[in-house]
Amino acid sequence: MSDAQRLLYLRVALIATGVACCALYPLGLVWPSGWTWGHGHSHYLMMIVGVYVTLGVFLILAARDPQAHRSLIWFAIWSSAVHAAIMAVQSLGDPMERGHLIADVPALLIAAIVLAVLMPRKKPT
Repeated sequence: MSDAQRLLYLRVALIATGVACCALYPLGLVWPSGWTWGHGHSHYLMMIVGVYVTLGVFLILAARDPQAHRSLIWFAIWSSAVHAAIMAVQSLGDPMERGHLIADVPALLIAAIVLAVLMPRKKPT
């Protein structure tokens, strides 16, 4: 893959990941067992939605110039991988939360892997 192709795919992946982050609240309404934790009213949902919508907006903005936003993108990669790992362990430990193993856990892992694969390894000279 050429550098130009990699950059194009990275920009598309950043926008797609950003839009997905911004869609967390509607996803939680449509499929709560896969996208929200706990049952009934929870203050947690709005807190995590606030964090992910903010990250989503900044990932979309980073698509304009990914090289200038390398640390933000690597933060999104590593925080997504860590968050997915923690959620996977918690989902396995609580039968009521197993829906996350086919929804937000793989979504975070896929986003992290795709962004990591597409990120250039060197800073431009």
